[in-house]
Amino acid sequence: MLLDNDKQGNLSRAYKRYDAEAIAPVTRLLNGEWDSPRELIQKTDYDGMDIITANMSLFGAACRLMMEGGAEKTERYKRFLLDGKETGKETGRGNGREDGEEIPVYDKYDYCIIDNPPDISINVINALAVTDEVIVPVKIDEDSLEGLDIVAEQIEDAKAFNPALILRGVLVTSYQNTDGESAGLEWLKRENGNKESIHYGKYPVLGVIRYSKKVAENSFLRKPIYEYSPCCGAAQDYKKFVTAYTGKGR
Repeated sequence: MLLDNDKQGNLSRAYKRYDAEAIAPVTRLLNGEWDSPRELIQKTDYDGMDIITANMSLFGAACRLMMEGGAEKTERYKRFLLDGKETGKETGRGNGREDGEEIPVYDKYDYCIIDNPPDISINVINALAVTDEVIVPVKIDEDSLEGLDIVAEQIEDAKAFNPALILRGVLVTSYQNTDGESAGLEWLKRENGNKESIHYGKYPVLGVIRYSKKVAENSFLRKPIYEYSPCCGAAQDYKKFVTAYTGKGR
């Protein structure tokens, strides 16, 4: 399951499910305005992959929720994943359970991938409260590398309400083998492995995705890059990363 947690809705656009006019499903989720998970979850064009979409309505919901009191406001997503239930017959994917048996949302999917914006708004806090691992996509430049320390601090703060949360590592994107980017990547790897560094063990590099003009071209077609141009460097690098991360090849 994909959960678009960014008001810009880029993930929703990528899977052709973006709706600028309606109250987005993720907004209803954050507001607690749902009775059944099926009200919020949409199918994509790809078997076994569902999505909860976003749009600008998420911004207003996050602002209103920030003004509310109580710890419950950071547990909206957790309640949905743990308490939201459907039957095996309704979902079509019972994970070995009998039709009619209630299944928590978290138990219906192999993975739940949450696309967060680069901030720490209340919707991101809700996401961190239910997340196992954080992967930070980063482009190699000075500002991005300095921002990693801020992200790490935010994750440490989030452990107050989710002690199991970990920063799994960084995914380098749009990488070009220039002198500057090569030096930045080597610095990142060196700092992560240097026991004397304050960054020791913090930011393992999980993968390097090469820059490809095919990615920009594909933004108009709204297809997964591996479907649009499976032989381009970016598609091959993403395949390598996913295989290494999940332990499952394709």
